[in-house]
Amino acid sequence: MHRVLGDRRAVLILLGPALLVYSLIMLVPTLWSLGYSFTKGNTIDGFTGNGLDNFQRLFTDPDVRSALWFTAKYAVTVTAGQVVAGYLLALLYVFFLKKASALIRTLVFFPVVLPTVAVGLLFKNFFQVGPQTGPVNSLLNAVGIESIDFFGDPGHAFWVLIAMDIWRSMGFYAVLLFAGLVDIPDEVLESARLDGASGPRLIRHIVLPMSFPVLMSSLIFSINGTLKAFDSIIALTNGGPGNSTSPLTLYMFQTSFTYSDYGYGSTIALLLTIVCLMVTLVVFRASRRDLTKD
Repeated sequence: MHRVLGDRRAVLILLGPALLVYSLIMLVPTLWSLGYSFTKGNTIDGFTGNGLDNFQRLFTDPDVRSALWFTAKYAVTVTAGQVVAGYLLALLYVFFLKKASALIRTLVFFPVVLPTVAVGLLFKNFFQVGPQTGPVNSLLNAVGIESIDFFGDPGHAFWVLIAMDIWRSMGFYAVLLFAGLVDIPDEVLESARLDGASGPRLIRHIVLPMSFPVLMSSLIFSINGTLKAFDSIIALTNGGPGNSTSPLTLYMFQTSFTYSDYGYGSTIALLLTIVCLMVTLVVFRASRRDLTKD
């Protein structure tokens, strides 16, 4: 193996095809989009250079600030919900259900494989107020509470969206974290129990530090996915009411394809890329802390 990895030709042969595909799929479109950031126009009218006008517009556009604030709020809330719910489920699988957890894992994971549009329609019907009253409002009416227009109020729409995305994806993070927890040696857990660690103390001082790498991986997966959320929001609220649930991805899509302003849409995409990179770097830097020293 050392001889193969020390041969530059062998390394080039092994990595070359993958690097070529990655460049064609990821790097070239990214650089192409960066070039569009310095232009205005579309494929019908053509493109003309406009220097830094798109960037000046970006810093003064109130819709960008609104979309960026919603993106940050949504990403933090959903990421916390996904990872915490997934970790609690993983602890349930490993330490309580144990071998009997297979059926529960399958049932909880099932929403992950459902089409996003189907999940969106399910929640839309579940919380609807008209033309037919959904189950949630029917339950509220049964206890004497008036129906709530969940999708007509920005606050209610936000929390329905949060609930849908956490429910839809927590099974994935539960399985991911479960894989990390089952790798903890039984000898370590048994030694900790003999030393008097149990319950919350066992989790805090043994389980959490030893599962920290997979926990950070889950956090990075989640934060990057939620920062780029698009399909679930389109399916449930379409950015409404108004643009109160419109993230950067949706604003970028509308700018580029609804209003045919490819240059400014590419500038918004560049902003989103920078935000994702910065958040990932922050998470990686925070992951260097050794929890076993606390």
